[in-house]
Amino acid sequence: MPVLLFAAILTLASAAFAQRPELGQLDASPTLFTVMAAVNAAGYDSQIDSTNNHPLRKAVRDELAKKSIPSLVPLKAFFAKHPQIDPYISFAITCDGPPKFTINKKEIEVPPDVVPLERLTPLLAAFYKEAGIEDLWQRSQPAINQYIERYHRPVVDAVLQVNVYLRQQTSGLSRSRFQILLELLGAPNQVQMRSYGFLYTVVVTPSPEPRIFDIRHAYLHYLLDPLSTHWADVLERKKGIGDHAFRSRTLSESLKQDFLQLASESLIKAVEARLDHNPGSVQKSLLQGYILTPYFSEQLPVYEKQDLDMGTYYKDMVQSIDVVREEDRLSKVVFDSEIAPAHTVPAAAPPPPPLTGAAKTLKDADDAYDAHDLDTAKKLYLDVLQHADLKDMHAQAYYGLAHIAALQKDPETAQRLFLKTLELDPQQPQTKAYTLIYLGKLAAASGEAGQAVKYLQDALKVEGAPDKVRAEAQKTLAQIQK
Repeated sequence: MPVLLFAAILTLASAAFAQRPELGQLDASPTLFTVMAAVNAAGYDSQIDSTNNHPLRKAVRDELAKKSIPSLVPLKAFFAKHPQIDPYISFAITCDGPPKFTINKKEIEVPPDVVPLERLTPLLAAFYKEAGIEDLWQRSQPAINQYIERYHRPVVDAVLQVNVYLRQQTSGLSRSRFQILLELLGAPNQVQMRSYGFLYTVVVTPSPEPRIFDIRHAYLHYLLDPLSTHWADVLERKKGIGDHAFRSRTLSESLKQDFLQLASESLIKAVEARLDHNPGSVQKSLLQGYILTPYFSEQLPVYEKQDLDMGTYYKDMVQSIDVVREEDRLSKVVFDSEIAPAHTVPAAAPPPPPLTGAAKTLKDADDAYDAHDLDTAKKLYLDVLQHADLKDMHAQAYYGLAHIAALQKDPETAQRLFLKTLELDPQQPQTKAYTLIYLGKLAAASGEAGQAVKYLQDALKVEGAPDKVRAEAQKTLAQIQK
């Protein structure tokens, strides 16, 4: 990117970087900015060619590519093993932020999707310092503030609209807080919601139009979900009608299993229909499996004509659900067979079962390698080799040991271990292709150009190898053949 263009995007801001003790309700987070800068530099290429990206994403990526960042090597290895972006967002919301990025376990239970990323803390702390993120954040402020301003008035109007309708005097419960974070380094058109402790966070990435519907939807959850929880005993007595939701082929399994959340989502959709003057959406919601939307839609005009706020009125409204009448209504419903377009990104998948035995030892070795603890990593890789009849795990262990030898400037040992990896025919295409690439580089460094070319050509033939690995092989091959 030309220097002038970068300067136009990352203009030096006069505001100090010091992280505010509490972000505004509509804001950007230096913690999330750091995490997203790190993953972008480490290989997060989702929708990178989309025209809906904010220019700041490319500007930051280009700026980081010019720098020598030692922590980027282990960060790339870490991201290759944890490529899903959702947990990184959860991590950014959960951790204490710069410069240490620690998880404060005393204040919040660590979310399940964050647990596998706990070893990210030292890598992120090193990256923050080495990459000069404090300066980069400062220079990004004009672009960030401009985007916040784009959302400011629509968000204020949406929150006010909901508060007026629900007769809400304050934004949520006294100890709770609703926050919207705009993140310009993320792939476009994403809306993610997180609820940790008393903080409800919505993360929004760039899009052609402001995602106000999704923000309003999240704000309704923030205000109405606590009511279904508070009056759970009343709703549980109506739970029998929830069996009809299991006939829906489009409703998420989590909502089928959680009647309180299903009731809350049904009410939210009924409120949205009233706010948007769109009565037709009530039937659409019912056919998608939100079985109480018609009931709430009938009750809301009654609510509007009385003086109580929704928090006070809610108990009477759910107590008045006539199970027999609703059973009769729902028994005649033929649910949709196709899912309606979603407004938000699905929640992250639950973490896989915990590893045991050699698999756990191998993972611990990889984690130690990522954390620059090479002595521990080496010991654990050698432990994996003590387990018999685990050919692919042995290949992965030799691959790790070869990397350690390379980092310790022992090319002969590295070459021998990469050859051992190749001999065991690793089943992971990325491991096999990278092994051939490293062997090619080592051969080239030894003056064996012909053998280096063969290794790299073989790397290009590995089926299933990621595009970035093939690109690395092609780049190295071109350098050798000059």
